[in-house]
Amino acid sequence: MLTRKAPALPAPAKVLLTGFDAFGGESLNPSWLAVKALHGRKIVGHTVVAAQLPTVFDDSLRELDALLQKHQPALVICVGQAGGRNALSLERVAINVNDARITDNAANQPIDTPVISGGPAAYFTTLPIKAMLAALRQEEIAVEVSQTAGTFVCNHVFYGLMHALATKRKLRHTRGGFVHVPFLPEQGKPNMAMEDMVRGLRLAVRCALQTREDQLLGAGTTH
Repeated sequence: MLTRKAPALPAPAKVLLTGFDAFGGESLNPSWLAVKALHGRKIVGHTVVAAQLPTVFDDSLRELDALLQKHQPALVICVGQAGGRNALSLERVAINVNDARITDNAANQPIDTPVISGGPAAYFTTLPIKAMLAALRQEEIAVEVSQTAGTFVCNHVFYGLMHALATKRKLRHTRGGFVHVPFLPEQGKPNMAMEDMVRGLRLAVRCALQTREDQLLGAGTTH
């Protein structure tokens, strides 16, 4: 008697969240602690996968590429630490330049080099950052739209992510972007409680999954 193979089950829908290891003399990195707290959570029918990236130029992109290939996520939000900021920063644009003020965790300090040789000057996020801004404000979480992700490893990863999403056929339907988080209270001021970071990221993921067309909402700066 012939038996038919059961059809393969579709892969579970995933959200990839990445954070970084500690750098710059810090003993911890809130970006990793915040995304780790969401690992395994179900949000709008998607399972969150959290992963730590090294704060190292190039190595971080190799690890990110491997994660993208392995998980084929519907949504990717890379998260980094931004000491000196007092709100969750929804990054608008990644630029194709490395200009490191300090060394990374492997003692690299590239200055005025491209993230991707021959790549475009910049990529915009494909996250609905204005809708995310409104959703987090409604829950009284400190949040802003940021016009710069810096020129260190955070921007490096943000640009590398958006380049991968723009050029890899298997990721053509994946949306992505970058969010900076402030220090934790034990790291100094200004800061944000871990509970608020985690809640804000969870709401940001939910909003991104539920929003196909972004809102028109003023959130720019004058300088």
